[in-house]
Amino acid sequence: MSGVGTLPHPPASLSRVRHAEGRQVRKRILVYLGLLPFVIVAMFPVIWMAVTAFKQDADLVNPRTSPFWFGVAPTLHHFAYLFQNTQYGYWVSNTVVIAVCVSLITLAVGIPAGYALARVGLPGAENMGIAIFLGYLIPSILLFIPLSRIIGMLHLIDTKWALVLVYPTFTIPFCTWLLSGFFKTVPREIEEAAQVDGCGRLAAMVRTIIPVSWAGILTTVIFAFTLTMQDFLYALVFVSVGDQKPVPLGVATDLIRGDVYFWGSLMAGALLVGVPVAILYSLFLDQFISGITSAAVK
Repeated sequence: MSGVGTLPHPPASLSRVRHAEGRQVRKRILVYLGLLPFVIVAMFPVIWMAVTAFKQDADLVNPRTSPFWFGVAPTLHHFAYLFQNTQYGYWVSNTVVIAVCVSLITLAVGIPAGYALARVGLPGAENMGIAIFLGYLIPSILLFIPLSRIIGMLHLIDTKWALVLVYPTFTIPFCTWLLSGFFKTVPREIEEAAQVDGCGRLAAMVRTIIPVSWAGILTTVIFAFTLTMQDFLYALVFVSVGDQKPVPLGVATDLIRGDVYFWGSLMAGALLVGVPVAILYSLFLDQFISGITSAAVK
């Protein structure tokens, strides 16, 4: 009778399973706690921009209001000012046109050049690839003077097409090196099989190499697209007409007037451009990392 009402001890195997599950939970908690400071640092600029973009002007300069929250009701005034009192719509469309055109030019030059360095077997191809990559490392401030001479001769000053012509000078070298490293990871047997079936070198590249290299190509597009969206120096030198400016130049020149900063509209403009780029990176993050690491390993 003494054993009535007592529960049997769980089997040893069940105890081990529960212990392992608890250990996994603790491990995940520790990992998330370790990542938390980095998440805070990464999200801080975005949160600051978002709060500033929706704050009223009086709330922005009120010392009794927390900079991370609202003392009065949020407002859309800064966004309205951006679209009604500036040429922000033109700036966005110019930025997209420039980024798309530069990405296409970079692919049109970088894919054949990267393929030639990786697969054709040119003498000194390895050193040539390094030399091309070193061209990317030349500071922009050393190049805008000779480039301005070329842009002036082509009568493209103060147009967005000047930037379409200039930006490939630093996107093509890096992307060529990146694509050549990625093409080296593709097994040669695939290309050789296509050539046995009657394909020439160009047809074999188009039908076999490119379809299995989408990670590297996508990485190239993301790199070229975002690099053109964040440039300021070349845009400042070559474009001064309001409806031809890209976003980085437009918000910096039209929303800063002497010592007067339109902080709300500045943050609204940066937020409207920065958030889509962040979403773009998050959607293609795995492919981007795959392309970068493949090129780096090779």
